[in-house]
Amino acid sequence: MPSNNLTVTPSPHIKSPLSAKKIMYLVILSLLPAGIAGIYIFGLCSLKVMLISIISCVISEAVFLKLRNRDPKAILDGSAILTGLLLAYNMPPEIPFWIPIVGGVVSIVLGKQIFGGLGHNIFNPALVGRVFLQISWPVYMTTWKNPKWAIDAVSSATPLAKEGARGFSYLDLFLGNHGGSIGEVCILALIIGALFLIFTKIISFHIPASFIGTVMVLAWIFGGEGFFRGDFIFHLLTGGLVLGAFFMATDYVTCPLTRKGKIIFGIGCGVLTVLIRLRGSYPEGVSYAILFMNAVVPLIDRYTKTRVYGVSKK
Repeated sequence: MPSNNLTVTPSPHIKSPLSAKKIMYLVILSLLPAGIAGIYIFGLCSLKVMLISIISCVISEAVFLKLRNRDPKAILDGSAILTGLLLAYNMPPEIPFWIPIVGGVVSIVLGKQIFGGLGHNIFNPALVGRVFLQISWPVYMTTWKNPKWAIDAVSSATPLAKEGARGFSYLDLFLGNHGGSIGEVCILALIIGALFLIFTKIISFHIPASFIGTVMVLAWIFGGEGFFRGDFIFHLLTGGLVLGAFFMATDYVTCPLTRKGKIIFGIGCGVLTVLIRLRGSYPEGVSYAILFMNAVVPLIDRYTKTRVYGVSKK
C-alpha cells in the first residue's frame, strides 16, 4: 500500500477561514493607529525607528532563510514585518539607530529562527528582542522623549517610573500626552486596533480581559499606601499593559489553545506584571511577565486540553 507522506506541522492548528499570512497583515493593520499616534506625538523620529526595526527584521529573516535553504517567499508572510513593528513600539522614539538594528536581529534569530522558524518558537520574538535590549542597554531603553508639543520636549521618566510624583491626568495618559515607548503611550489608538482584532475574530477576549483585569484588581488591593487604596486606572493607562495584553500575549504560537488555558495564562501575566511593578527594580513588568508565561504554555496546555471522548485521563 502506498504510504502517506503528509507532513504535520507543529501546533497550534487553528481552524480559521483566514490564512496565517492574512492574519499577520490584519494584525499589522490593527497596529497602524498606534503607530500613527506615535508619529504625531513624538515626531518623525518614531517613524525612523519603525522603519529601521522592520528592515532589520526582514533582512535577518531573509538571510536566515537563505542559510537554511528555505523558500525565500516565506519572507512575504508578514511575520517579520509584524515582529519589527512590535519591537519598535517597545522602544523610545529617540533611541540610537543601531539599537533597533540589533534588536531586529536578536528578535528574528534568537526569538524565532533558532527554534525552527514561524510556528516553532516558544517565546514572542519581539519581546525577546525588547528584553535583550533592556538588559544590554538599559539607559538607552529608558530615556524618554516628551511629546513634541510639550513645553519642555526633552528626555524624562515615564509616568509609571515616577509614580510617586505623577502630575498626569487620566486624559493625558489615555491620549498619550506623556513620555514613553512609541506604540505604548496612546491608549485610544491601541483600543481602536484591539477592537478591530476582536470584531474580526483574530483574537478572543480571554487573555486581554484576564490579564488587564488581574492587574487592575491587584493594583487596587496592593498598589496604594494601604490595602484597597491603589490607583488601578493609573496602572491600566501607563506602561505597556494594553499593548502587551491585546497584541503580544495573544500571539497564536506562544499562548495556550483552550479558553481555560488562555484565562490562566492571562491571570499569570497579570500577577507577574503587578509583582514586578510593585516589588521589582524595574517599574514595568509586562514583557517579562509574558515571556515567563510563554515558557509555561506547554504545561498549561497539558492540563487544560479538551478531553477526547473514550480516552482515559492519564
